[in-house]
Amino acid sequence: MKMEVVELKIPEGCNIILGQSHFIKTVEDLYEAMVNSTPNVKFGLAFCESSGPCLIRFDGNDEELKKIAVKNAEKLSAGHCFIIVMRNAYPINVLDRIKTTPEVVSLFCATANPVQVIVVETEQGRGILGVIDGRRSRGVEGEEEVKERVKFLRNIGYKKG
Repeated sequence: MKMEVVELKIPEGCNIILGQSHFIKTVEDLYEAMVNSTPNVKFGLAFCESSGPCLIRFDGNDEELKKIAVKNAEKLSAGHCFIIVMRNAYPINVLDRIKTTPEVVSLFCATANPVQVIVVETEQGRGILGVIDGRRSRGVEGEEEVKERVKFLRNIGYKKG
C-alpha cells in the first residue's frame, strides 16, 4: 500500500467540488445539475471511471476549466471520483443539485481554498482517504469577527437587513 498527497490546481477566482459517484452517467447528470443551478456558471468536470476501460470522462462549458478538471483527475486517478472546477458561481449555488444527482455517493469538499487530497494505492487501484481543505484554525472568533462575518454575508447578498 502506498499513500500520496495530491495537490489540486484551483485557478484564481474559481472553486472546486470534489466527490465520489458510481456510474458513467455521472458526467451527463453533473453537467445538467450545473447548468440548471445557475445560468452564468462556467465549469469543467472530470470523472474517473473505475471499471471497463477506466477512462477519465469529462464535459463542461468552458474549455480552460475542462482541461484543468481533467489534469486534476489525472493526478488523482482514484476510483469513481469526480471534480468540478467552476467560475462565476459559488458551490452554495449548485450543491443541492449535485447532492441530489442519483450517481453521487458523497462529497469530500467544495472550496476555493488550497486542497490536498490524501490518496491511497493498493494492488487493485487508488482511492481517496480524505482531504485537507485550507489552513489550520488560528483561534475562536470574538465579537468583532462575528460583526465582520455578518456584514460580509449581507454585502454579498446571502443575508438581508
